[in-house]
Amino acid sequence: MAIKNIGVLTSGGDAPGMNAAIRAVVRCAIGKGFKVTGIRQGYRGLLKGDMEELTPRNVSECMQRGGTMLETARCPEFKTPEGIAAGAQMCRDKGIDALVVIGGDGSFKGARALSEAGILTIGIPGTIDNDISCSEYTIGFDTALNTAIEAVDKIRDTCASHHRCSVIEVMGAHAGYIAVETAIATGAEVVLVPEIPFDFEKEVIDAILSGEKKGKKHYIIIMAEGIDMSAGKIAKRIKDETGIDTRETVLGHIQRGGSPTVRDRVMASRMGERAVNLLEQGMTNRVVVVKDGEITDMDITDGLNMKKSVDPGLYNLVKTLSI
Repeated sequence: MAIKNIGVLTSGGDAPGMNAAIRAVVRCAIGKGFKVTGIRQGYRGLLKGDMEELTPRNVSECMQRGGTMLETARCPEFKTPEGIAAGAQMCRDKGIDALVVIGGDGSFKGARALSEAGILTIGIPGTIDNDISCSEYTIGFDTALNTAIEAVDKIRDTCASHHRCSVIEVMGAHAGYIAVETAIATGAEVVLVPEIPFDFEKEVIDAILSGEKKGKKHYIIIMAEGIDMSAGKIAKRIKDETGIDTRETVLGHIQRGGSPTVRDRVMASRMGERAVNLLEQGMTNRVVVVKDGEITDMDITDGLNMKKSVDPGLYNLVKTLSI
């Protein structure tokens, strides 16, 4: 099937670097002679027909900005057969022959359904949580890490001044990648993630009391938002059981925003180029991934069936370095 018009959308949670991916898709596609249509607000915008033609000038000066210039939104309607059929028909009505979807696993399920409905579709992994199982890296992860690290470093400054313990919640409802790497990079005493069960008394209280005996004067606890205790409850329990003044901080959506790092800009640009090259070859139902440090691609269904978890070696490294 010869294609003339490539659509591009961002879906699910926003991530720094999405704009670099959009820019790469637009400029690589136009350089190959294709027209590019930007779809606003993800699958919701597709169903509404909220779209416009993009040119190289449309995507100028966007790469350094966080978020997504195309905006994003959740779309429950697109999880239904009727929604998928309507989306595919909208593509045909607007002359969109192929589609690049930048997002996470939920976005890729929609992309797969559109592919099954006859629209050539390629996925690009964009989520700060780095929790897409088929890819070693996802757009936005590095920027989110750097944002979290900067915040924790500042909290440590005041923590050290007051002989205090700080419990810091980072994003990761079902994944502890941000938490683990932030903990290593900031010298945290403890990290708590949803993938790995923990004994609170042994891994938190005992770790702090052991540090007291060794002369430590302040403590950093990094937790992913997806564990079964809130930062406030953890802070209260630490204070009650150790007597150490303990404060909680929830970093929240500050981790989603900000100017993308070099790594996110370069990875997003390379992924965008790969997506266009796949569509030029007539490929569909593929997701661009990082494997063994290289940009490649695989079948979306195979990718969705894969599982990955926090590296136990990195998790244990936090304990090793916290003595």
